[in-house]
Amino acid sequence: MDTKLNGPLPTKPSRWAFYFFLIGLFAIVLLSAIYIEANPLTFFQNSDNMIDLIVSMFPPAWSYIATTTPAMLETIRMALLGTTIGMIFSIPIMFLCARNIFRLRWLVELSRIGLNVLRTIPDLLLAAIFAAILGFSPLAGIVALSIFSIGIIAKLSFEAIENIDNGPLESMTAVGANKLQWIAFGVVPQILPHFVSYVLYTFEINIRAAAILGLVGAGGIGIYYDRALGFFAYDQVLALILYTLVVVIIIDLISLKIREKLL
Repeated sequence: MDTKLNGPLPTKPSRWAFYFFLIGLFAIVLLSAIYIEANPLTFFQNSDNMIDLIVSMFPPAWSYIATTTPAMLETIRMALLGTTIGMIFSIPIMFLCARNIFRLRWLVELSRIGLNVLRTIPDLLLAAIFAAILGFSPLAGIVALSIFSIGIIAKLSFEAIENIDNGPLESMTAVGANKLQWIAFGVVPQILPHFVSYVLYTFEINIRAAAILGLVGAGGIGIYYDRALGFFAYDQVLALILYTLVVVIIIDLISLKIREKLL
């Protein structure tokens, strides 16, 4: 085949460009560490304190688990409610952020800016703000997790929408389908498995996030983390860590099985 008809053949990128990239990346990381005084030798200089802390954690205070079980269940409920509310509010936002759904550029960009604002605020800061507004209760944690969930679900979902097959959408437009029919029968069937997967993924993240929201008074197992750390009861801290780990692993396995059925 004549290459003149198809244009020049692509050239292989130079290895030197890759090497220079690695050198530049290493230099940036090194300079950043120097600038913020992140000295790795500090770990070795404080090794005695680290060893004392680890030793004080053993054996774990297993009896503390029974005391904290109601708070752990509260943490799971907070994560479930926060994820569900965030899922509901993320549905209109994810469509407004997708360029292939709404052609009004100002509307799409404004929606994306609002979504970026939600994603910028850390969940712990959100919990602290709503704890001051709503009082030190699980409600503050639920609201914080809801806003946090919107940022994750809507972000991942609108990117999935922009990568769907446009063939069914063009066919529906040709037969005169309106915008709602276009979304319901052309977009939703293509993104539904991904959307459910993102919701489950967010629920897993929220379990971990809800576990520490109690540090700012937003309810859940975090209250017991704060209490144990305040009294330097590191054996109780280790018991809580292991308890949370088991709960997270179980939820991860359940979510994984559900995603395998959907995708």
